[in-house]
Amino acid sequence: MKSHIALLSMALALGAVLTGSLGNAAPQTAKQSPATEPVAPQRPDVAGVGAGKQGDLIRQGKQIFDQTPIHAKAYVGNRLSCNDCHLQGGTEPKAAPLTGVPGLFPLYSERAGRVINFGERVQECFVRSENGTAPPLDSPEMNALLAYIEWISQGVSKQETLAGRGLVQVPLLTGNADRGVVIYKQRCAACHQDNGAGVPGAFPPLWGSDSYNDGAGMHKIPKMAAFLVKAMPPTQPGSLSPQEAYDVAAYIHGKPRAKFNPANSKY
Repeated sequence: MKSHIALLSMALALGAVLTGSLGNAAPQTAKQSPATEPVAPQRPDVAGVGAGKQGDLIRQGKQIFDQTPIHAKAYVGNRLSCNDCHLQGGTEPKAAPLTGVPGLFPLYSERAGRVINFGERVQECFVRSENGTAPPLDSPEMNALLAYIEWISQGVSKQETLAGRGLVQVPLLTGNADRGVVIYKQRCAACHQDNGAGVPGAFPPLWGSDSYNDGAGMHKIPKMAAFLVKAMPPTQPGSLSPQEAYDVAAYIHGKPRAKFNPANSKY
């Protein structure tokens, strides 16, 4: 673990802040031309990672990433996994990708009021998006997650990282929950259910005690809307207009969820 943190601490501090559930800045670029649209990198299957201690660590990290409540259950307080917000194993551009992100750290965190490293940023996800507690930086779970994210970041340039990071930019609109509930029932409920509980192992819960708490990035309507515009519904991603996305986000935002507990966080 010390080697991971040492490498991260040597990275050039940047003033940029990550978006989506890994950041506090405004969502990124709106509609891009086909010539500049980032392409999801083709990553080798994690099963093809070589044998040995490091390969085992990467495979363990992928398991934690995909099924966090199962493989990091000591630190998770709901049913959300990393992959629910960072799509395609953290490689999908403009869906809060993590490819290349470790190289952007250390950077300044408004929440913390100081410069943090990447491991600390991952801890923040556990206490907010996963409504749990922060894994120690030297824990086996953190070691594995960092190993996996560094593996998918191999060969990704700074330019690629910045081009695809965060979420798409959408206009600043006002969502209408009354319109949102109609759209939700038509476009979202088949997967996430009328009660927002989702389907265990398939579709994440959107509200209630099994979802993210009110301190998570997805609890901010503009960020939720930007994610919806890019990724939802999964059968027709990109089919929601920005206004429709804002309406659905407003509807989800008004639903009950757990309160963020500052005692679980340094931030």
